[in-house]
Amino acid sequence: MYILAIESSCDDTSAAVLRDGILLSNVTASQAVHEAYGGVVPELASRAHQQNIVPVVDQAIKRAGITKADLNAVAFTRGPGLMGSLLVGVSFAKGFARSLGIPMIDVNHLQGHVLAHFIRESEDDHDQPDFPFLCLLVSGGNSQIVKVNSYKDMEILGQTIDDAAGEAIDKCSKVMGLGYPGGPIIDKLARQGNPDAYQFSKPNIPGYDYSFSGLKTSFLYSLRDWLKDDPDFIEHHKEDLAASLEKTIVDILMKKLRQAVKDTGIKQVAVAGGVSANNGLRNAYRDHAKRYGWKIFIPKFSYTTDNAAMIGITGYFKYLDGDFATIDLPAYARMENK
Repeated sequence: MYILAIESSCDDTSAAVLRDGILLSNVTASQAVHEAYGGVVPELASRAHQQNIVPVVDQAIKRAGITKADLNAVAFTRGPGLMGSLLVGVSFAKGFARSLGIPMIDVNHLQGHVLAHFIRESEDDHDQPDFPFLCLLVSGGNSQIVKVNSYKDMEILGQTIDDAAGEAIDKCSKVMGLGYPGGPIIDKLARQGNPDAYQFSKPNIPGYDYSFSGLKTSFLYSLRDWLKDDPDFIEHHKEDLAASLEKTIVDILMKKLRQAVKDTGIKQVAVAGGVSANNGLRNAYRDHAKRYGWKIFIPKFSYTTDNAAMIGITGYFKYLDGDFATIDLPAYARMENK
């Protein structure tokens, strides 16, 4: 049983092919056009998707060693994401599936990130979490602690009330003049810096919810004061600034997660989303595994960013349940519009 998966929620056009839940190909075209603007420009993103989607799907099918006639279903990201980007993928998936006379499967993008831990690259790959498990989902748009009871039963225990962790990193990087996307830049600099060089504000939010707006403000005001005394402060201290910023964000994330593990008693703990590629966060997970006896699940770097493989594995589970989409299902930019 072959599934073609399509992901186009933001600025990466991705297609993957799975056979009985085993990944055969995963092809992604990224968009460099946004770097000059310091963030993703929705109109440019949707135009690039239109250019990329046909060759990306073609390559995914060819690398899987099959033809489109072999496909049994098409899974696609329906939302959340940028509406213009989503429309390209959703429209293509509908037309492609209709032309082949095969069913469609709509996938929630965030659910896909969580289920990326179930992507298998071979029959012998069995390193997946058991249900229930906790997952820290951290990206440019989301910071959530999710209790995963099954592939289709996920309970959000806590989430950001303002900025997401990845968003805070990107904005602080922009303030420092380091470029976009800020995550990989901050990560690289942080490895060379002192994480205890500077202290930034940590929020005191009840429950499992997060807040990163105060940290962003604290970082901005501190930087402004330091620049008054030394106009070249950022250049002289960028490694320490990056390391201290990273440590603060990781500390905020892990404190809430520790509390969730303690309260639920669930010690199988995963991380997902773009920020899960961060070296400091990965090291914190390994440290907590040793200190608290957690069984941790950290995705391969290729599955941290937006990719069609995670949409494919989610689609595979839905296919087994006979949970198919109708042709009239619209894309949705936000969760409440679903």
